[in-house]
Amino acid sequence: SENPSVTLFREYLRIDTVHPKPDYDAAVRFLERVGTDLGLACQKVEVCQGRVVLILTWQGTNPRLRSILLNSHTDVVPVFEEHWTYPPFEAVKDSQGNIYARGAQDMKCVSIQYLEAIRRLKTEGKCFARTIHLTFVPDEEVGGHKGMEMFVQRPEFRALNVGFALDEGLASPSDTFSVFYGEKSPWWIKVKCVGSPGHGSRFISNTAAEKMHKVITSFLAFRESEKQRLKSDSSLTLGDVTSLNLTMLEGGVSFNVVPSEMAASFDVRIPPTVDLKAFEEQVAAWCRGAGDGVTYEFHQKCMDQHITSTDESDPWWKAFSGVCADMKLQLKLEIFPAATDSRYIRAVRHPAIGFSPMNRTPVLLHDHNEFLNEQVFLRGIDIYARLLPALASVPPLPAEG
Repeated sequence: SENPSVTLFREYLRIDTVHPKPDYDAAVRFLERVGTDLGLACQKVEVCQGRVVLILTWQGTNPRLRSILLNSHTDVVPVFEEHWTYPPFEAVKDSQGNIYARGAQDMKCVSIQYLEAIRRLKTEGKCFARTIHLTFVPDEEVGGHKGMEMFVQRPEFRALNVGFALDEGLASPSDTFSVFYGEKSPWWIKVKCVGSPGHGSRFISNTAAEKMHKVITSFLAFRESEKQRLKSDSSLTLGDVTSLNLTMLEGGVSFNVVPSEMAASFDVRIPPTVDLKAFEEQVAAWCRGAGDGVTYEFHQKCMDQHITSTDESDPWWKAFSGVCADMKLQLKLEIFPAATDSRYIRAVRHPAIGFSPMNRTPVLLHDHNEFLNEQVFLRGIDIYARLLPALASVPPLPAEG
């Protein structure tokens, strides 16, 4: 008696695409099978060895118009099974209809919702002017460097002629639906402090540890100020402030040896409203203030700050928000607090919205016991079945003649 869409969702969840060894081949075979069943054209693009992007295409009646891109990733993050009530790759459904599996929220639900919305529209005999492409990409959970980042530079991506993209968002515990129109810029900064070494019994001057203490104090004082700014202003979300965390400390060889070098690594996420050049100057000032021999280097430094228009005069946003208004969906516009593949799509000048239609649902991506209720999942199909016709029917834009 289970809804066939739910059955398909659970089948996809059982494919083990967890890092560090995701079974991408099984996921691509499954999605290609579903796409073929729906009469969609299939194309596979190997962006690098062992990393394939699957493209499923529903051709529009006017292929010259820019297309709608529905993006999702096939990989999921690791699990700690001892903390799970049910095995994380069995997609167990409890008596309340909650489906427990890694990827239930992030983001295998959205992949199947796209496909099942298209199934419904095709069954109803619908067709639209704009082509709809679905892309299923690897490696998003490890930065997308061997996935979307490489794909957007390839001729196969340019051939998709993208006009507007949808990608993942987050669940929302409230009645509202979170909609993300931009993302923070992730900076991973490693600070190295070089100082005088010696025996652990002495008061040695100018040590690496003293300098590191000053560095950490400066970074964490800024962290506290941003934390308090978020706490004191109810209009702000996590996406509106700069988050900063000390994530790694290195140094030392023995209890009785003062080390000549120490290092600290920081994960910093910067909103698009912040001047990145000025922020780096602040980082440099913190390091200078700690003394000589203090340097920093970037292990990741995203400089793109493109955001997608949410102005009612924008035809894409008007189509998206109009459907939501008609369906009485209350939207909450936010900057995404972490990072998704949308940043690569925006970086090549395509508008992209992050949206996972999951309200009244706790945010459990990357958490133990990740689940999604089947009724919330099915409601998401209803929403996409309304959104896709509106987006794929946006009238020709001036640049399209």
